[in-house]
Amino acid sequence: MVEPKIRIEKVTYAYGGKEVLKDISFDIMANTITVLFGPAGGSKTTILRMINRLNDLVEGTRMSGRVLVDGQDIYAGGTDVAALRRRIGMVFALPLPLPGTIRENVLYGLKLAGITDKMQKDTALERSLNQAALWDEVKDRLDHPAVQLSGGQQQRLCIARSLALEPEVLLLDEPTSGLDPISTRKVEESLFELKSQYTIVIVPHSTQQAARLADYAAFFLMGELIEYGEGSKIFTAPRNKRTEEYVTGRFG
Repeated sequence: MVEPKIRIEKVTYAYGGKEVLKDISFDIMANTITVLFGPAGGSKTTILRMINRLNDLVEGTRMSGRVLVDGQDIYAGGTDVAALRRRIGMVFALPLPLPGTIRENVLYGLKLAGITDKMQKDTALERSLNQAALWDEVKDRLDHPAVQLSGGQQQRLCIARSLALEPEVLLLDEPTSGLDPISTRKVEESLFELKSQYTIVIVPHSTQQAARLADYAAFFLMGELIEYGEGSKIFTAPRNKRTEEYVTGRFG
């Protein structure tokens, strides 16, 4: 039996005294795209932030259950959170290029990690920009300001910045929500290529995108996991009536 890359095990999560995730359990398999979809307010982003412990930065939270990565509880005492976040990269809905050049943006994580070898940095720069389908568009202007890139290019730059550290897992929170159809297609095509090397978990910006991308899909409603399974089945023959009503557009 193949073990999951990530296992969410009986997790209940609350902040401000309100439960936002209610006893959820599901697995995320390695080298697949798992989509977390459902109406706004289902706490899908909370799950992404929980997987790389960004929720640690939020005061007044309470969590029970376990989150396992390669069988290890990432909330166990003694966990090196900085090392965990190098293994699990995250890209947000709003592209946020850092001040500086395209090159400096991509290599920012390597700089923080103390990597100074020029050959290693040059290799990481070209590899990650290629993986994000951006190299051909920017290879002749790597020392230009990153803010001069279009919105779609900036989002792919942020993906490249995460990939430069070669994480094992890539988390994406509606990465194409503000992009035009052409840029969206380029990002999606990149994700199909990347899953051979990375485990990808994405909150898509639409049900249509979820259906296009999903190897596996998890449908959330008001903090509850309603249904989880193979994407091909979830979007064509869901078992739960609420899932069916959502994917066919009867609500949401």
